[in-house]
Amino acid sequence: MWSNLPSDLLTNIFSFLSADSFACAKSTCRHWQACACTTADYNHYPHGLTKSPFLLHNFHPPWFIALPLHNHGLCCYALNPINNNWYVLSLDFLPDPVRPVGPLESFLLLRPSNSTFLQLGMCNPFTRQYKPFPMLNIRRTNPAVGVVHLSTLSFPRSSFCEINATRNSFLNSRVYVAGGMSEASRQGATYEPTLEMYDPQLDAWRIVGSMPMEFAVRLTVWTPKESVYCDGVLYWMTSARAYSLMGYEIGSNTWRELSVPMADELEFAVLVSRNGSLTLVGGGACVFGVCIWELGEGDVWVLVEKVPSELEMRFLGERGSWGSTKCVGSDGAIYLYRDLWSGMVVWREVGDGNKWAWFWVEGCLSIRGKRVRNLQIKGVLIHPNLVPSFIL
Repeated sequence: MWSNLPSDLLTNIFSFLSADSFACAKSTCRHWQACACTTADYNHYPHGLTKSPFLLHNFHPPWFIALPLHNHGLCCYALNPINNNWYVLSLDFLPDPVRPVGPLESFLLLRPSNSTFLQLGMCNPFTRQYKPFPMLNIRRTNPAVGVVHLSTLSFPRSSFCEINATRNSFLNSRVYVAGGMSEASRQGATYEPTLEMYDPQLDAWRIVGSMPMEFAVRLTVWTPKESVYCDGVLYWMTSARAYSLMGYEIGSNTWRELSVPMADELEFAVLVSRNGSLTLVGGGACVFGVCIWELGEGDVWVLVEKVPSELEMRFLGERGSWGSTKCVGSDGAIYLYRDLWSGMVVWREVGDGNKWAWFWVEGCLSIRGKRVRNLQIKGVLIHPNLVPSFIL
């Protein structure tokens, strides 16, 4: 009976599986493998990244991908949040050594580490596919990078045209590059007060706006590469204490600056998105642990949660400092981490509704009995896509 099921029905069933279960299903028999990798038109799936079967994101939490900050054997490590198993993924298919920038839908946004000027590309570490982006119009060193997912905008469910427009999430995403240092006359360099946007549908960059020179300097010198897009504004956090936020309103091509709660007392501060809200995670000895705020009406920060004291003590250990703490978040989870070996504190959505709970997750000490090397990492949350994509 199972071997006689129509392909479209099997594809529908496969789309509800977690990534590891989907991988097992693909290896069951030739018929299932062919069904899992067949090319068809799946317009009835509103969030598809490919023309092939894919996994529905809203049924499973994102995976934590740990990318080494320096080149160590061209690999990364993936945590399955359902069973807390770690996996190693080879990156030897990449043409150059890379540094992580952030997530881009179900892909990793990367930059070559052997280039002074910014170049970007994206890869799927599960299908071993890579796509380089074209060169920027202006060669820049150390600009801020931001990602906007236009598919996160709310559309009426009954509107066929608007739902069809979101059928391919990557093609409805935009990558922004702001500030940086560019070449000047007489072999000098200057801060670049412009923005460029990458349009995946055109596979091209174009200059879309400008900024005050003061903002260009801060984006270049004091801003990490993480960004958060919320309600039409692309935000970056300055890395210099006291912390502050810089926001670019895409529709009006204007800039704004926001304050940060307890800005001069935080030892670390990171922006994330949680359930569509701009969320700030920060901590330090003066604030008695780690706090989570959300930006409310009138640009007022509201305290929504604190890390439980027992998890704080376990996370800090004997160090007693929050300075080396890193954080990554998405609509389904927020992770606090340090390096590959260290355990992580996780706040994630559980069950139905808006209920969230705290968890402790062990770091990656070994995989299949083989000890791994401790590394400084950058964490990224993505939903695994195990089907080769036509856009790569």
